[in-house]
Amino acid sequence: MEYIVSARKYRPMTFDTVVGQEALTTTLKNAVKSGKLAHAYLFCGPRGVGKTTCARIFAKAINCQHPTADGEACNECESCQSFNEQRSLNIFELDAASNNSVEHIKTLMEQTRIPPQLGKYKVFIIDEVHMLSTAAFNAFLKTLEEPPAHVIFILATTEKHKILPTILSRCQIYDFERMTIRNTVNHLKHVAEQEGITYDEQALAVIAEKADGGMRDALSIFDQAASFCQGNITYEKVIEDLNVLDSENYFQIVDLSIVNKVSDIMVLLNNIINKGFDGGLLIQGLAKHVRNVMMAKDPQTLPLLEVSDQQRQRYAEQAKKCDTRFLYQALKLMNQCDINYRQSSNKRLLVELTLIEVAQITQSDDAASAGRRPRRLKSLFKQLIQQSQPKKVAPQVAPAKTAASTVAPKAKVSEYSEKSDYSEKSEKAAAPKMKLDNIGFSWGTLLQKNKNPKGKMNIIPGTVSGSMEQQTNAEFTQEELELQWMSMCNRMPQEYSGIATRMKNMNPVITEFPKLLVTVDNTLIQQQMEDFKGRIVKTLINSLHNVGITIDIIVAEQTGQKKLLTRREQFEALSKENPAVEKLRQDFDLELA
Repeated sequence: MEYIVSARKYRPMTFDTVVGQEALTTTLKNAVKSGKLAHAYLFCGPRGVGKTTCARIFAKAINCQHPTADGEACNECESCQSFNEQRSLNIFELDAASNNSVEHIKTLMEQTRIPPQLGKYKVFIIDEVHMLSTAAFNAFLKTLEEPPAHVIFILATTEKHKILPTILSRCQIYDFERMTIRNTVNHLKHVAEQEGITYDEQALAVIAEKADGGMRDALSIFDQAASFCQGNITYEKVIEDLNVLDSENYFQIVDLSIVNKVSDIMVLLNNIINKGFDGGLLIQGLAKHVRNVMMAKDPQTLPLLEVSDQQRQRYAEQAKKCDTRFLYQALKLMNQCDINYRQSSNKRLLVELTLIEVAQITQSDDAASAGRRPRRLKSLFKQLIQQSQPKKVAPQVAPAKTAASTVAPKAKVSEYSEKSDYSEKSEKAAAPKMKLDNIGFSWGTLLQKNKNPKGKMNIIPGTVSGSMEQQTNAEFTQEELELQWMSMCNRMPQEYSGIATRMKNMNPVITEFPKLLVTVDNTLIQQQMEDFKGRIVKTLINSLHNVGITIDIIVAEQTGQKKLLTRREQFEALSKENPAVEKLRQDFDLELA
């Protein structure tokens, strides 16, 4: 006995046996009963939902000599018998995918002139009509608009948007819907019972989901699963045969995320990837699973789940353990991961980070978590800012002849002090400087920035103020020198950004206090530095409070044995020797200037 696949063997022969298209079949039956038939119909929808099948059933019912009261064909008259035996001369079926030229359409138009030999109408079924060329469509227009009274056209297509608007306006359009999982499962149950195959309802649900709304695809997958399972279709064998990720993995991931077991999730993810499953498909399936859990939280939305009764019960049980906020946040994270997955260069890392974030949604705020800044930093910065606030200093009266001889040291100026005065008569008390000795920076110096409205490079213009007479020989360290040098480079105007960048890579050294030595790479840079030498000295005198500062600028010997390290290279070398430096930079969220 010849084997026939289920998609052909169980193809519907009447309107009542068509699955999932009740509204359309009812309309067509009513048209047959009333005799109010249009001259052109267009059946459109996705693959495998019954377009061509309904067209054939409709064509047979139109020419039936004794239709039933419901509008079905009798299957007993000569017209029905000839159609069932594929010898009818009144029903023509044309594949437009292979007959899409103007010549094919002209040949079809010539056949429309011949009246039917048996029955009332000649029915032309044109499948995949969107494949016709533009010239063929134009040749078809006139006949389609005003065909002979005995001609009816039934067009079928999966891509309605490719059909000319002039064709669409001449047809009655019927949009076929995708098959729901419930309808597909019920039809597969019927086929399994007819074939004597035992099954698990959950396994049929997996087949229906894999078919993606197409009944023909579902029947083809059913035949494949039946061959693999040898007449006993089980859930385990179906997911093995179809290479589908077991939904049990999704239930486990959600359960582990609720209790913040990140390590167990990573192990489970590794096992899934080792089985050959793509991380993007895992995220998509997990997002769909979380959506189903969210639907299961409310009895009103529980029927929206297109799953088996057993699965629906499991979703309801897990929904009781999940907080709604957790589900919303998890969906948001997985949706963002799905958007970025294709552009990511490290897809596995993106999936791992997403699952880690999902697992930390229900984690308490006090617990340390990846990617979160410690909450203690807020209070720490608050204390540091309070300590750096200026304190009032009592005026000191010197034993002089006049009261005007009392002079206070010059205050350091913040970049936020718009009204600061750099004149020699400044009498403001200096704010205490707080140092972070481990790094070598102070909050006051980091905020220093002096403005020059004229746009000149004189960072602190003018000569040495009278307020520094008491500190003309103030001591300073190499650390303080480097800090003031870097601060000066950061304050330089935009037009001097080139020389400022070069100066940042220079290392001023104290040779014989307070004499300074600066080493440059070549004579060109040496000449540039000589042009700005006077202004640099004045700035350092005002910053370090020592009028004896002088600078010697020399060119480094090109021995090639020792490389001059930049500031960043020096910091990287220091971080390698002492990892605590890098940890401190991360804790305070500092950036290297």
